[in-house]
Amino acid sequence: MSSINLKKVLLKPEILSLLRGMTANLTSAIAIQDREGQLLISDLGMHGEIAQNNAQNNAQNNTNNTNNNIEEKYERLGLEKEVKKIPILLGDEILGWAIGKEQVELVADFASYFVKREFEQKTLVADALDKYREINLLYTITSKLSTCLDVKEIGDLVIEESSRLIPSTSVSVMIYKPQTNCLEIIAAKGTAESLNYSQIPIDRGIAGHVFATGKAELVNDASKDPRYLTNENECYALICAPIINKNRTIGVINISNSETVNYTSQELKLFTAIASQASGAIENAFLHESKLREQRIKNNLERYLSPQVAEAVINEKEEISLNTSKRKIAMLFSDIRNFTTKCEELEPEQLVTYLNEYFTQMVDVIFNHQGTVNKFVGDMIVAMFGAPSAIADREYWAISAAINMQKRIKNLPIEWIRENFITGIGISSGDVIVGNIGSPQHMDYTAIGDEMNIASRLQGLAKGGQILVTRSVYDATQSNFEFREFGTLPVKGKKNLVEIFEVIYQD
Repeated sequence: MSSINLKKVLLKPEILSLLRGMTANLTSAIAIQDREGQLLISDLGMHGEIAQNNAQNNAQNNTNNTNNNIEEKYERLGLEKEVKKIPILLGDEILGWAIGKEQVELVADFASYFVKREFEQKTLVADALDKYREINLLYTITSKLSTCLDVKEIGDLVIEESSRLIPSTSVSVMIYKPQTNCLEIIAAKGTAESLNYSQIPIDRGIAGHVFATGKAELVNDASKDPRYLTNENECYALICAPIINKNRTIGVINISNSETVNYTSQELKLFTAIASQASGAIENAFLHESKLREQRIKNNLERYLSPQVAEAVINEKEEISLNTSKRKIAMLFSDIRNFTTKCEELEPEQLVTYLNEYFTQMVDVIFNHQGTVNKFVGDMIVAMFGAPSAIADREYWAISAAINMQKRIKNLPIEWIRENFITGIGISSGDVIVGNIGSPQHMDYTAIGDEMNIASRLQGLAKGGQILVTRSVYDATQSNFEFREFGTLPVKGKKNLVEIFEVIYQD
């Protein structure tokens, strides 16, 4: 409040004119002096010769005039000595005095009003400038942070901006690590760079307290704070602000100075604003890292699993369960006829190249028809339709995939594959046990049951280019495809023979 200059306020022409107007009819003088005793105005309420004489005396007075000088003026002018001395206030602070006999309280109140108005205007201007600087700062930081997707890079940028705006000898950014239940330094500058530790438990120190409460703290003369941890990073004053995202504290930012300085509430506000901007950027960086990690896992999984199974593993969706359960699915077995004989015609490296091309094309067809590749057994492909994600018309999709597999082989660009990889396909449908089956060391997502065995048997019966299906598949799709009866198949453990149908399709 002492930033208000009483003399500058009262000697403004418009205010001085008002003061003279409101005291024009007084018969006794009113004078105003500042709190140091300097006479500012001495001719209020005086007219005629008195006003003229007093104005001349006021011009001759030096800056050391006191209340006694004013009383002497009253004596010289023949006025009574019994005068009032009323303070001119700004809040509880006395900035000066109004001295006189008549309407002194009114003059003091009037002066206090204009002092208060001046103070409020200056405060508004100061607040506006502070807000402008803060907005400009946040805009600059936000612009820089928006391009950062690395947590360490964000930490370095926050440190750079903080140390540029707030005097310091040490700055650090600490992120919470659930694995260790500690705050770990990810970026540092100044004495914090040379610390012989990189993390602290979350229940220790001022940083731990700020992390726990989620509230920023300013601590001057920090060594006297009972929470202060004595270490090689000695400091006198410090500010610690939480990094909060979605009502969850994910770390803290510390700035400190080893010199005898006192941080201010404005610096606390500024530092907290920086921490707030950093929180969003750090959370975005975490999400980016998580997505990259998820994509790497997904890419690796999809080398071995269908997109549905890979997605289920990553997202653990309730509707896509990998738990072992009984489910209705359609099973497809496909095998190359006389593959062993064909192997003898090629070098192993060439054979593997052709097999990889063949598997790539077949898997693409299966995936495009909502199927899951269960496994490769030598040259045989086992696929499922309806697991892990349940699908409608599973038998339809299985037959459609089989037809397109046969057609794809005949349109492959490699002539040797077209002429020699002639496949037979068997399809069955029904209840099987599906899920993760195996040992703790190695598990496969697969299916077991009679229907799997039947589909395998049908594949073994099918000649090159043939697609054989069971009665359950035929019944579900007879309106969609053309069939002819193929015969029956005895199956161990079943009383009735299994009816077999061949799918008729155009090459």
